[in-house]
Amino acid sequence: EATQFTEFQFLTLTECNRSSGLCKEKFSPRMYFTCNPGGVGHSWVKRLFIDKNYKKTENKDDYFFVKSLVYDNPYILNNSPDYVRTLENLPEDRKKAMLYGDWDIFSGQYFSEFNRDVHIVKPFDIPKNWRRYFTMDYGLDMLAGYFIALDEQSRAYVYREIYESGLIISEAVKRIQENCDSEIYEYIAPPDMWNKRQETGKSVAEIFSENGVYLRKANNNRVMGFYNLKEWLRVYTNEFGKKDSNLKIFDNCKNLIRCLPQIQYDPKNTNDVAKEPHELTHSVDSLRYFISGRPAPYIEEKQKKNVLPFELRSEKDDSYEEGFMEW
Repeated sequence: EATQFTEFQFLTLTECNRSSGLCKEKFSPRMYFTCNPGGVGHSWVKRLFIDKNYKKTENKDDYFFVKSLVYDNPYILNNSPDYVRTLENLPEDRKKAMLYGDWDIFSGQYFSEFNRDVHIVKPFDIPKNWRRYFTMDYGLDMLAGYFIALDEQSRAYVYREIYESGLIISEAVKRIQENCDSEIYEYIAPPDMWNKRQETGKSVAEIFSENGVYLRKANNNRVMGFYNLKEWLRVYTNEFGKKDSNLKIFDNCKNLIRCLPQIQYDPKNTNDVAKEPHELTHSVDSLRYFISGRPAPYIEEKQKKNVLPFELRSEKDDSYEEGFMEW
């Protein structure tokens, strides 16, 4: 069962997949895998065989996927009809994975709300009056940054992605500024970017501000942040009778679309998401910081006469929350 192996275990096996050259007949060593969606190895199997997203010297001609459902196996259909009925009676999400081979749905998936038909949309021109945000998870290993716009009904549209590793701070700032095509209301970042660096005595946030990007500190409560993200992803029926969600993602945000459905529960704390594979967490953490920032909801003009804006500032840091109070 390939998805029960980590990527490291898989790569260790491939190291032995070679020929000594002593065989008289020309022979190319190969490996065969069988599996279902889900498990610790779900992400690498999906990347190689489903998404066909190759890295380094991986050759697309070396990977071939044959989708086989239980209905394709006449021996099981004839000899084990009870097994087929068992699969057909599984809960809907698990049935999609185990019966229909849906690689966006699997056992252990944290964001089971994710639905490509609902959450993924074609890019369009963002109206000028929509408030825009930038949120990021930053480190030398990865800058995962997202430009997000809120419409008049406070629905969020993730419309542009920066996903690049190896950028020092000044390079990261430059990349962000290069991708800004409109005024950004807030730049949101995790609290650890305010930690002082021993070598400079400055925090990453300070260096960002010196380069013209002024950051707002996000709440870093992981569990509540991911709970809130699940609420934003929740699919509902709108006034037109169609499935809808408060969070939409432009289809050019390839890495967010790839990583979001693959995130799994933390086996030690099912309220949290797993931190491994680590590569999957950057884009989702970045999105969580935006959700944790709790952007102020849009208020119609007719309601504005009854409210006054205010700011809540923390004595512990420079972060603040926007809200509205009656007067």
